[in-house]
Amino acid sequence: MDVLRKYGEVLAVGLGLALAAVSWAAGHPEIGRLLLALTTIYGAAAALFLVVVDVAHRRLGVDILALLALVGALGIREYLAGAVIALMLTGGRALEAFAAGRADHELRLLVERTPRLARVRQHGTVETIGLDAVRPGDVLLVATAEIVPVDGILLSASGTFDESALTGEPLPVTRSRGSTVASGVVNAASPIDLEARATAADSTYAHVVDLVQQAHAHPAPFVRLADRYAVAFVGVALAGAGAAWLFSGDIVRAVAVLVIATPCPLILAVPIALVGGLSRAAQRGVIIKGGGVLEALSTCSTLLIDKTGTLTRGHPSVSATVAAPGADMAPVIRAAGALEQISQHVVAQSISEYARLSSALLPVPDNVAETPGAGIAGHVEGHAVRVGTASFVGAPAAWAWVRKVGRRAEVDGALAVFVAMDGVPVGALLLHDPIRSDSAHTLRLIRTTHVRRIVMVTGDREEAAMAVATILGLDDVRAECSPEDKMAAVRSEQETARTIMVGDGINDAPALAVADVGVAVGIRGASSATETADAVLLVDSLERVYEALVIARGSVRIARDSVVLGMGLSVAGMAAAALGFLPPVWGAIAQEGIDVLAILNALRALSIPVLSHPRDSAVSDRAIRYTREHADVRDGLDALQEAADGLVEQDVRVALAMVRRAEQVLRTRILPHELGEERELYPALAALYGDAVLWGLRRTHGEIIYLSRRLARLLDAIDADEPDPVDVAELRRSLYALHGILRLHTAEEEEEYAMLVEPADRSIVRTR
Repeated sequence: MDVLRKYGEVLAVGLGLALAAVSWAAGHPEIGRLLLALTTIYGAAAALFLVVVDVAHRRLGVDILALLALVGALGIREYLAGAVIALMLTGGRALEAFAAGRADHELRLLVERTPRLARVRQHGTVETIGLDAVRPGDVLLVATAEIVPVDGILLSASGTFDESALTGEPLPVTRSRGSTVASGVVNAASPIDLEARATAADSTYAHVVDLVQQAHAHPAPFVRLADRYAVAFVGVALAGAGAAWLFSGDIVRAVAVLVIATPCPLILAVPIALVGGLSRAAQRGVIIKGGGVLEALSTCSTLLIDKTGTLTRGHPSVSATVAAPGADMAPVIRAAGALEQISQHVVAQSISEYARLSSALLPVPDNVAETPGAGIAGHVEGHAVRVGTASFVGAPAAWAWVRKVGRRAEVDGALAVFVAMDGVPVGALLLHDPIRSDSAHTLRLIRTTHVRRIVMVTGDREEAAMAVATILGLDDVRAECSPEDKMAAVRSEQETARTIMVGDGINDAPALAVADVGVAVGIRGASSATETADAVLLVDSLERVYEALVIARGSVRIARDSVVLGMGLSVAGMAAAALGFLPPVWGAIAQEGIDVLAILNALRALSIPVLSHPRDSAVSDRAIRYTREHADVRDGLDALQEAADGLVEQDVRVALAMVRRAEQVLRTRILPHELGEERELYPALAALYGDAVLWGLRRTHGEIIYLSRRLARLLDAIDADEPDPVDVAELRRSLYALHGILRLHTAEEEEEYAMLVEPADRSIVRTR
């Protein structure tokens, strides 16, 4: 029935032509002519219906030319030409239905693959229940190759998932126990247990399906733009037909002109190109709510973007540690991480995550008591541990070390968390919201899509916003913005250019609504943002903003190319018909070929090339491993800075001991790490981007090695009992130089390594 609904008209016309041919071959030409005439009348009725629909919608389309051509063919008794025109008209509609269905395939698949049932572990058995009956806390069994029915937490030791339907990433992703698993992904390995964290209606996949249905409900306004082209084209065609009749006196030529002009591929190819673009975007994990959004996106040249959760990770991360005089930070970090793993506070989770990088198994604390707004206390491996504010851990505000930590936190825009063991303050951790590892790279790519201006709009403090904007090279910053201020910023930018607003929070929703195109990052972000936005990134990666821009510009370009192709070939055919070189029958056949060419050109939107990093699982694993080792590098950075500070603040002999410890960390941990990257990861980067990207990184490696050897020679030469002030100054200069260059080099590497791993794994790749 679906085939008859889509292709019934062309099948009827084709049957009429076939029966006419059989009648002619059987020696009954009069029956053949009658069948051709009936086929022409059927085509005229179909064209009349289309014209009536156009008039009802207050538009004038090119179907009027089809009607005039068919009536003309009947008037001059060119029934074969009329039947071919009818085949062309109904065949064009069938091609449009086929192409639109092909282009819409990926969007429909998202809806059709929605699971209906779930397996729940209850009372020692597994029961199959309706998906709507699943409640948070239920333990689900997801078999191999099954779709995860609701959002949940992985209870099994590990699981491997095919997330391509949501994110567009083709490679399976491995998750460990405790990881969040989104509904809609496929279990690609052994059966797993999952604790439901949401109902089906509140889960990621239901939200995706809702967004897809919204996209289906918004037809492309570019079709109306195509009809505006069509109005001019109808005028040209009618004028051409009138001129051919006037100067030749042959009405057949006029009919031939109308035939070659009908039906113009405008109303076929343009919507197909846009639906193809929507489908291509869906393949890449971007739901765009209609062809009008796609067209608007292709014209925007200013990008406004939120900071927290969009350019940055959106939650704190340990960026540095500062040991109290005479303390060793390794046991301090372990104790703080062990205690904080009990707390649900976002800062506590960041500290315990940081501690696990160097001590995978953290001890379980005892006698834990948490004081909201101050800190947490308990016993870890026999030690009384307190983690929180300086006053909570008993660190006097007048103590020089406490002032130093506070000053550093203020300058860096960081949060300071102090640690005390057995009543003695022993260290501090500095936390900040790190820049996403893919932010700088993606913003550079976005600038290649004719986006000329990028502005940050954020509610954060101006100092923190300026630090991020400076690192990322943004054109302007609007800090300390309320939701109303963000709306005002969008409207201000709209005075000079069409704008895109990218954000993920509730406070971004008003700005997303007033922008020419609002883009929400991450399907699990604030629902108000995703509902208000014109486009939603299903995967939490800024790369998809770039890809959406590329697809939008490519789709509109292909649509316009199809217009030019169809109109150009039709005008050439009209000229040939007016001069008598193209009779009506051959004109109809030629126009059918023009339609096919235009539609095939429009279908190129289904395969618009986008950002595609060839990724190898072995290379990704090495990138992740070396990124994790950057925790050791950062520990070394802290040791270098503290040693350099100690040369000013401490007794020189104590300070020299600190310098020797820092040099040992440099020699035994940092340099082997850098040399390992040179051997194992840099070749992969060269294969991905070319050798040019490595020139700066390799030059920096050379500088790090040179400064490390210089530091070792200075230490060998210095007199430990009576050091020369000049030697002490040189030591301090080398330490600060190494600290600065290693800090920058680590951030640069993390930006590059992020491109070697899947977006889902980039949370472990951190930049400053």
